[in-house]
Amino acid sequence: MSSKSDLPPYFGIDPEEEAARLAQPIDTSRFAKAAAFAARGRDDLAKRGYAPDGKKRLRRFSTWEVCKYLIPIAPAHLRRVLKSHPDLPQGTGEGGAKWFTLDEILILRDHFATEGAGWREYKAWRPEGLPAKVVAVANFKGGVGKTSTAAHLAMSAALDGYRVLVIDLDSQGSMTSIMGGQVTDEWQTAFPMLARDFAMHLQAENKVREAAGQPPLPFDETLTEALKVSPRNLIQKTHWPNIDLIGAQLNLYWAEFQVPVWRMQLRNWPLWDSLGNALSDAGILDEYDIVLLDTAPALGYLTINALSAADILLVPLGASFLEFDSTGRFFDMIYSTFASIEEGENRARRADGLPEMRFEWDAVRALITRFDPAQQTDLANVVQAYFGDFMTTYRQEITAMVGQAGEQVSGIYETDYRDFNRDTYVRGRETFDQTWAEVKRVLLGTWWRDMKLAEKEAENG
Repeated sequence: MSSKSDLPPYFGIDPEEEAARLAQPIDTSRFAKAAAFAARGRDDLAKRGYAPDGKKRLRRFSTWEVCKYLIPIAPAHLRRVLKSHPDLPQGTGEGGAKWFTLDEILILRDHFATEGAGWREYKAWRPEGLPAKVVAVANFKGGVGKTSTAAHLAMSAALDGYRVLVIDLDSQGSMTSIMGGQVTDEWQTAFPMLARDFAMHLQAENKVREAAGQPPLPFDETLTEALKVSPRNLIQKTHWPNIDLIGAQLNLYWAEFQVPVWRMQLRNWPLWDSLGNALSDAGILDEYDIVLLDTAPALGYLTINALSAADILLVPLGASFLEFDSTGRFFDMIYSTFASIEEGENRARRADGLPEMRFEWDAVRALITRFDPAQQTDLANVVQAYFGDFMTTYRQEITAMVGQAGEQVSGIYETDYRDFNRDTYVRGRETFDQTWAEVKRVLLGTWWRDMKLAEKEAENG
């Protein structure tokens, strides 16, 4: 006979004892108390790594980091150039161990791009005269490393010298916390961009109705207020000199309820174009190189707008059956949603003799995150085989450094390598350097293709 201690823990549970352990039944006010405690804890945890004045600041980068990761020159050559050009940023510190801000590094980059060896890649390439590339990071499976991937891509691009705008479309606001953003209500989120687009369409519709002698559709205070909000006014600076942010907070979720109400009011409003219209009409795509959209783990109206606005779609997933299955269903929902929109729109366009529309993306890449090569290689190979050319070749390995950076609500690029063994830092950083390299290949390839197409169109008049 087995003793009681040998049995699994779900045997021998006494109902009376467990009833005595329970608190009184929970009413709704208890959730408010839990939320208040969580808000306090969130603020406390989010401010780990902040400066004593409560602001988030980007650390300085050492000569070793500058020469290894940011500007392809030897440390000795950098020291010689700084000595012969005292007008250039000299960094701080004694002797050869200098430390530079990212602003200073960008100035040094410009100098070497002008004065350095012509064959070296001192500045990241992008064609002149073309708009920013919009990159959406999306998957309706939670916990796949979506926000972490988006944040590190923004930081990687910034370190490469690109101007980046991050738009947080998840009402949980995790990206906003990483970027040190401050958002008090929905009017400082992407919500006014959608509201403004609807208001403009409603104004145009009412002009048509007025000309036809029909009563106008109602125009409420929210829409009146939205017309006063320029998308540019939603942008806030971050502690990165070349990363700006449109943040999020809980009230952004209101958009998921308000958008379908507006759509019912005005059936011809193309709600999926709202975000893209706002970015284009406000000239934002001309101010940045990359616009990065971090989405909620759901295929709601905000995510539909992100997918519609995107040139490139990145889909993070873990190397597990459930995440593979969920991602396949996500692709199926994208197909169902956008094919349905195309069919509905084109039915009306055909009736009016107008050209048909279709959604199109420059590229789609699924990216395996939190990868453990010792245990997940076989399944990752299966995922790679089934998703084929949708997959990136590099798998984003999980490292202790990534976890430690997450505890500080920071990216690994924001952590000081002196807090680690240098080899640990190099391995941890490589995780996201390789991811950025894959995404950068797609960016440069699509820009090049766009540039050649524009040149061809110009030749043809």
